[in-house]
Amino acid sequence: MDWEARGKSSANGELSSILCVNGLSVSYSMRRSLSRSAIVNVSFELHAGEILGVIGESGSGKSTLASSLLNLLPPGGIIQRGSIVFGGRNILDATAAELRTIRAQNIALINQEPSLALHPTMRVRDQVDEVLAAHAYGSKKTRHERVREVLSCVFSREAERIASSYPHQLSGGQRQRVLIAMALACGPSIIIADEATASLDSATQRKILLLFDELRQKFNTAVILITHNPALLAGFADRLLVLYAGRVVELGPAETVLHSPLHPYTRALLGCLPPSVTTPASPQRKTKLRAITGESPGKGSFLPGCQFEPRCSERLDACRRREPVPELTNLNHWVSCLKHCH
Repeated sequence: MDWEARGKSSANGELSSILCVNGLSVSYSMRRSLSRSAIVNVSFELHAGEILGVIGESGSGKSTLASSLLNLLPPGGIIQRGSIVFGGRNILDATAAELRTIRAQNIALINQEPSLALHPTMRVRDQVDEVLAAHAYGSKKTRHERVREVLSCVFSREAERIASSYPHQLSGGQRQRVLIAMALACGPSIIIADEATASLDSATQRKILLLFDELRQKFNTAVILITHNPALLAGFADRLLVLYAGRVVELGPAETVLHSPLHPYTRALLGCLPPSVTTPASPQRKTKLRAITGESPGKGSFLPGCQFEPRCSERLDACRRREPVPELTNLNHWVSCLKHCH
């Protein structure tokens, strides 16, 4: 199915947006009343049943974005401006009680390390039940039925054995699936997976991705999949959002971005894939592993103009003075680069 046709449609035939992020800027406070920017003027929409991939180097702002979407920043994190609208309500204006309802019941977050997220002395079924109980999900009997349902959905076989197991008795992939079951427990419409497959081998990674795809097809669940590895998203994500120095530098259909990336950073990122990994923009080759020259901006040391300019082989003189703004090229493909400004 074409990516534009996925998700629920509104009355006029357009894709419905279930999450709208507009002008989001986040900083972290430091000593002596100083602060550093982590997310700068980020805007995007998420459609029902869509899989949105978010890629970028370490330090690009991916995890900060994930935490911000739930208004769940660590100490020192400050949302300076912007809005995150879900269900007609700005999450940033929500009360503590409203946030408790939104988290898990509406928008669920899956962390990277299941070994840290799971309680070592609790059986799997009890940990899933704990999520349901925390959100007042019916009676004890109703919760137990729901536990069996979500575990059967995530584990097509051996659901009963998994339910009675402790985390240490499971493989890494099985523990990750338990986290997915816990995220699904209350039936959220959005799942945010922050590097959820990073610690798994490639075969298990692919199984987890296929599971996400099955869940979105079955329940119309939208997924925001955050990763540093673009190759994971080929043939899987509907759209890709590329972050650099806390800014969106490219956003468009996944196939278009992977086949014909417009931003120099996106092309450089795809060019860094190892020879054993291929995407349309990074074919099989037997050459030395490439790297992006230079260093990303230090925390709190953003420069005037384009942040990628010092590392860009295609830079213009104006790139040092003028920061690009997103420009729509074609086919819902956005890019923030002066080379594409009209």
